Amino acid sequence: MNIVLMGLPGAGKGTQAEKIVNKYQIPHISTGDMFRAAISQGTELGLKAKSYMDQGALVPDEVTIGIVRERLAQEDCEKGFLLDGFPRTVPQAEALDNILEELGKKIDHVINIQVEKDELVARLSGRRICKTCGATYHVIFNPPKVEGKCDKDGGELYTRADDNPETVANRLEVNMKQAQPLLDFYESKGLLTNINGQQEIEKVFADIDALLSQVSQGSRS
Repeated sequence: MNIVLMGLPGAGKGTQAEKIVNKYQIPHISTGDMFRAAISQGTELGLKAKSYMDQGALVPDEVTIGIVRERLAQEDCEKGFLLDGFPRTVPQAEALDNILEELGKKIDHVINIQVEKDELVARLSGRRICKTCGATYHVIFNPPKVEGKCDKDGGELYTRADDNPETVANRLEVNMKQAQPLLDFYESKGLLTNINGQQEIEKVFADIDALLSQVSQGSRS
């Protein structure tokens, strides 16, 4: 089973990815993990990627795509994989199609965990940090016992500049604009399924699991 997992920051993609790979026993392949593995193994493409990363530059598509090709050809991907963070653009998605065709594989499903922007802003801007000890809280998921005060030492809690709602909203807007062409691409191919990410974590996974169980049964028939 070959899956591409999508979702904006704060949608719960990481949590659901962990649940998917645990149940279906397929590798979770993220761009960062691929880069780190290629660099640590000293592959030609890994060293090329490192040279760009060391300069603080974006790794070009041809290098990224080459690293993806090498990773998907590895033995642990024979029964499937979960791609997270790649592709990010339509050209990358088209390159992925070509890679998979070479390997005799195809994407079974593209899952997009959908959460309204206002909810994402609330999730991402809810972090609070103690000025004294650095303890981290969240106004929704891990609130302090006394509002604005650290449970450990009573220190004042503050919001980091990049966690303020306006900054978070702007960041999400950029992400949404970047993601839309890719969502349209996969929808046009009949591969995209939107999953409601504004439910309890277990309900989100139940919806994903129901979808993947159908795919899994279809692949066995």
